[in-house]
Amino acid sequence: MLSAADALKPAMLDGLTSSVPTTKRIAEPVSAPVEESKDHFITRNGVTFAGSHLIIDLWGAKHLDDIEHMENAMRRCVEVCGATLLHIHVHHFAPDGVSGVAVLAESHISVHTWPEREYAAFDVFMCGDAMPELAIVELKRAFFPERIEVSEHLRGVIR
Repeated sequence: MLSAADALKPAMLDGLTSSVPTTKRIAEPVSAPVEESKDHFITRNGVTFAGSHLIIDLWGAKHLDDIEHMENAMRRCVEVCGATLLHIHVHHFAPDGVSGVAVLAESHISVHTWPEREYAAFDVFMCGDAMPELAIVELKRAFFPERIEVSEHLRGVIR
């Protein structure tokens, strides 16, 4: 498991060294103190940025073709993360698969599923004091994945 302190160490990206990483792998929610400014940028562990963008891959997941289950799960993610839902749209493809987006005051949650492969790709991007990492727990609860892979990209890092 990668700690919040480890996540803020220099990272190698495409052969370039960055003084502040833009991507990290996380296994569970990071609980570092957060300060928010008037423009909704936040500071965590001395790094100031617009928001956290989680890329969440669920493998061996269930209920990926159930549009009602998907919408309910996305709504629960919005609630537990402390975000503000503006609009949600979930579309079912024939013969199977779901794509959806929840537009938030803080940004968005999106999903694309491949039920035949038991795979779902979620993006959870939130700014301000919302806690996108809490979506991980909710997605585990809703879809029972055998494996989950999460990476975090800090958006709008002030350098």
